[in-house]
Amino acid sequence: MGRLPGGGLAKGLAVTLRTMTRRSITRQYPEVQPDLPPRSRGVIALFEENCTVCMLCARECPDWCIYIDSHKETLPAEGGGRPRTRNVLDRFAIDFALCMYCGICIEVCPFDALFWSPEFEYAEYDIAELTHEKERLREWMWTVPPPQAHDPSAEPPKEVAAAEKAAARAARSPRTGPPPGPGERG
Repeated sequence: MGRLPGGGLAKGLAVTLRTMTRRSITRQYPEVQPDLPPRSRGVIALFEENCTVCMLCARECPDWCIYIDSHKETLPAEGGGRPRTRNVLDRFAIDFALCMYCGICIEVCPFDALFWSPEFEYAEYDIAELTHEKERLREWMWTVPPPQAHDPSAEPPKEVAAAEKAAARAARSPRTGPPPGPGERG
């Protein structure tokens, strides 16, 4: 059976005419903010109180875009012990011109000092100004959404299940006293 010549062109023009008569659904960005997903990745925020200057984030960063400076501070001991030293964070900066937003720094942080913020409006006119210091990273911390609630139908984490099992075992077996010491018989 034969096709009409120009049938594909007619179908294409029909689609064009149909969409031309509809109202456009364009959002004018600066005036109308976009609806972002709840856990979208924007920039990396810093919760400075949790940072122990362990340098894991800077070491694991594939782009080497995290800059950390610190100094040691000696705290006098209370009660006659030896004085303690601790690291004090002087500078924590991320160069977002180099950052590839992989999230490795957030994953390796053992003290939950780094978080994803949904903030995405941090453009600058000069590329050198894309290195943001700890004060700016701290401002973004307040835009981090709270963590999602756990699924009630999900199985509990292995650590919680093991702890509950151990507690149940301890509750079933009554202890009569302290365990026998070395050389004693029970």
